[in-house]
Amino acid sequence: MDIEYLIKELDLQPHPEGGFFKEVYRSTGTIGSESLDSRYSGKRNYATSIYFLLTSDTFSAFHKINQDEVWHFYDGSPIKIHMISEDGEYSYVIVGRNLKDGEKLQFVVPGGSWFAANVINQNDYSLVGCTVSPGFDFKDFQLADRNELIAQYPKYKEIIFNLTIA
Repeated sequence: MDIEYLIKELDLQPHPEGGFFKEVYRSTGTIGSESLDSRYSGKRNYATSIYFLLTSDTFSAFHKINQDEVWHFYDGSPIKIHMISEDGEYSYVIVGRNLKDGEKLQFVVPGGSWFAANVINQNDYSLVGCTVSPGFDFKDFQLADRNELIAQYPKYKEIIFNLTIA
């Protein structure tokens, strides 16, 4: 599929972390603040989901949210999700459809982890879905500051430099 077609057909908009997105689901039910832990301020919807599109020319910059985030592969190139856990350990997973090579159709990024993503194939795109529960709110979103993240995790300097916004 053509990238411009997907952007238009799915009504995708630029995302602050990079790439393009469209929220496609937000539950009507909510969880009261008294039932959420101290990381959350205010109530949250039960769940939310988005379409998320990256191209070879874009990436999802290192960021973190409070919630676990489930990535679902739909189309295009496999995508590499880079993570730095709350314990400071780096890992990655490939989300795609080549199960023989260990790619995952779905993967859960643990809440509180720094994570970023990039398209593996050149001149290609990755179309995925992301589901979050409790539902996403930009109050829960923190875009990494390149220098601060490198200072915190100097052994990952190269990957952080390549996947952060200057």
